[in-house]
Amino acid sequence: MRANRAPCDVVPTHDESDSGLVERLVARDERAFNALVKAYERRVFALLLRMSGNASEAEDLAQEVFVQVFKAIGSFRGESKLSTWICRIAINLCKNRSKYLRVRRTNEQDELEVLEQRGQPTESRQPGAPYIARPDDVVAGKQIERIVQDAIFQLDPTFRECLILRDVEDLSYEEIGLITGLADGTVKSRIHRARTQLKDIVERALGEKIG
Repeated sequence: MRANRAPCDVVPTHDESDSGLVERLVARDERAFNALVKAYERRVFALLLRMSGNASEAEDLAQEVFVQVFKAIGSFRGESKLSTWICRIAINLCKNRSKYLRVRRTNEQDELEVLEQRGQPTESRQPGAPYIARPDDVVAGKQIERIVQDAIFQLDPTFRECLILRDVEDLSYEEIGLITGLADGTVKSRIHRARTQLKDIVERALGEKIG
C-alpha cells in the first residue's frame, strides 16, 4: 500500500534554478541560505518526522540539516538533484541521531538494572510505542491516516527508510540508491518487504483485511 505522497523535490523560490541557488550558497550569500530553507524546510521536516516519529526531534534535526548543507555545499557536484543530496544529509543525520539515542537508552537501562539489583526503587517505565486506536474507534479520514503513520514508524528502520523515500517522497529507485548507497535490487526488495509489513500492521490495527 502506498502512503500519502509529499514529494521531496521543491522548486526554489522565485523560479530560481538549483544551479543558481548552489552558486549563491557557495558564495556564502545569506539570502540564498534563507531561500534554501524556505524552499525545503517543510519537506525536510516531514521526512525527518516520518523517520524519527518525534516532532521535536525532527525540528532540531531539520535545523542541523540546513547548517550541514550550507557548510558542505562546496562538495555538491551536481551529480544528483539538490533535493536528493539534501535528503541524503537528512537521512544520515537521522540515522546517526537514532544510533546515539539507542546507545543512551541502553546505558540508561544498564544503570536501572544495577539499581534494581541493589534493591533501590526505580520508576516504572513503559516502552514507547506509537498509539493506535482500537478498531471500534477508527473512523475515516484523519484517524486512518494516523494509523498508517504510526504503522510506518513501527517498520524495521532499514525498510522504513526505503519506503518513505519511495512512497512518501516519491523518489525514483536510482535516487534512493544515491541516498542510501544501496543497489537497485536491494532497494526494491526492501520497499516490497516494507509494504508487506505495513499492510500487516494496519490490518492488525483495523482488525480487518484490506485490499
